[in-house]
Amino acid sequence: MVTPLEVRHINGVGWFEEAVQTQETWRLSLVTYGKCVYWVNGEKQIMEKGELLIIPGGVAYYGKSIPTVTHTQIVVQLTGETPESLSALERAEVLRHKPGCYELIHERMKAIHQQWQERPSYYVMMSQALLMEVLIYVNRELDRGVIPPERHMQAERMKRYIERHYREKVTKEELGDEIDKTPNYAAALFKSMTNQTISQYVHDQRMKRAVYLLTESQLSIQEVAEFLGYRDLSYFYRIFKRIIGSPPSDFLHERPPVI
Repeated sequence: MVTPLEVRHINGVGWFEEAVQTQETWRLSLVTYGKCVYWVNGEKQIMEKGELLIIPGGVAYYGKSIPTVTHTQIVVQLTGETPESLSALERAEVLRHKPGCYELIHERMKAIHQQWQERPSYYVMMSQALLMEVLIYVNRELDRGVIPPERHMQAERMKRYIERHYREKVTKEELGDEIDKTPNYAAALFKSMTNQTISQYVHDQRMKRAVYLLTESQLSIQEVAEFLGYRDLSYFYRIFKRIIGSPPSDFLHERPPVI
């Protein structure tokens, strides 16, 4: 079982790191904002938001921030026996990959970091499960082969459309119009690139906004639900708990005091 040894969130402009991996240890980094630079076996890699880098055991690397450019990344050092099906960890060379399902991987990596910071009961097992999910997403995309840049661009256009219209009902017809393709093509491409249906992605975007409104505004839960397009409060509760893991009422105590 692959196990995290260390989980870190790197943030800033002054980051510098140099090391040689042990034979049993891999390093997985997901850049979540800005840009940074890695040199692995003498080869330069300029990493940007949305890209991940897996450095295998026994490989030397050197990484640093780009001057005046801030960046953030989540880094997991992992060790253990790798399942034979996980080709991402069987490679002798570095793996640089831009996952189509970046949002899903980002959420799982954030959850791993949170587990490692808070260390609740069974946090190692939970981190292992989340890490395995990340690696499965990566391997699924690797198994499909190189994704043409045009498909990446089409998926990003559809994501941006949803982010502008997430409070509304978003249809495959609208996304097809956005990328000048048929509705069925748009829906199939979106699912293959993000590992989510259009509806799942819309709900995820709404729930991220819901958490912000529940903790940072004075809106009631009913008002938050209606703002996000849910007329049925019980349905909003079900979706929120399914995606976030706890009911909306749990977040009300985090609100700033009313002055």
